[in-house]
Amino acid sequence: MQNSNKIIQALGIPFTALLSVIFGLFLVSFPIGLFVVFESEIGGDINYEYPLTHLDIFDGTEMYQAQIDVSIGDMFVLLWTFYLVIFVIAVLGPKHGFLKSLSSIISFGKYDSNSNYLFGVTTWFSILILISALINFIQEGFGIVTIPPPTDNNLIQFFYVSLAPLIEEFGFRLILIGIPIFFIYSQKSSLKYFITCLWNPNTLDIHDSKKAIFLIVFVGLVFGFAHIALGESWSEGKFAQAVVSGIILGWVYLRYGFVASLLIHWATNYFVFSYANFISHLNFISIEDAFSHSLMSSLEILFLITGSLSISILIIHRFYSKKISNLEI
Repeated sequence: MQNSNKIIQALGIPFTALLSVIFGLFLVSFPIGLFVVFESEIGGDINYEYPLTHLDIFDGTEMYQAQIDVSIGDMFVLLWTFYLVIFVIAVLGPKHGFLKSLSSIISFGKYDSNSNYLFGVTTWFSILILISALINFIQEGFGIVTIPPPTDNNLIQFFYVSLAPLIEEFGFRLILIGIPIFFIYSQKSSLKYFITCLWNPNTLDIHDSKKAIFLIVFVGLVFGFAHIALGESWSEGKFAQAVVSGIILGWVYLRYGFVASLLIHWATNYFVFSYANFISHLNFISIEDAFSHSLMSSLEILFLITGSLSISILIIHRFYSKKISNLEI
């Protein structure tokens, strides 16, 4: 384990520096999101006062265009506050603060991704971006292009992508993974223990992970299918990316809990689109052109480098941990 600590300690300075930058970008995205919704003109002929019940998601229901005095701005503030609370929880726990977890790598070469939620979030978010970029690169080589759902209004789109992580993590992770995992592995039946295990399935004694992994892969496939088959969906090129993202989110949920999987999903949606819409507003360009802007390209390079380092450290830590286990046997 001594060699492992030395190698991780050597990689620790650039690795923790990159994670710190990502942490700062996450933090800054909160005020940027508020600016985009309440101060920019990305909505064109509508703004944050647009009635919530006029959105297409209520079309065909009794709620559609009902006289309820709730705007998308009101709903966005609730979402924004909820994500901020989850973010603060991630910074502080579950065992140590984010900065203390980083300092353990630099000082002692000690890699413990379970010590802090945000440490796991920044690590696995960068890995998700790296793998998604590789999938996209390979698919483009075969002429498979990923086309996002059509949108008529950037403000409404930003609201939808901000809402989606909460709805999808509740459905795909808590309901489709959390509940089955509890009934498969739990030895208790109290309501408090049930809620605790939904919040963090790692509380359970998962001695044989084969069933859990099978469930995560299956739900990942369902997650991918939902992205190309439901409503005004993505093109078929999104399927592979969404499946891999679903599997990573499922694994993160099993390993670190709901806080981590929700924030990674939040980062792929709200975080990315807050910067893209901000760039679109400042440069008077479309959201599509904003994603090709040099700043967004720089962010992508940052995540790709961090993802590569994250995978390297995970492999090193796993290799030496397994080696020590074999020696003890």
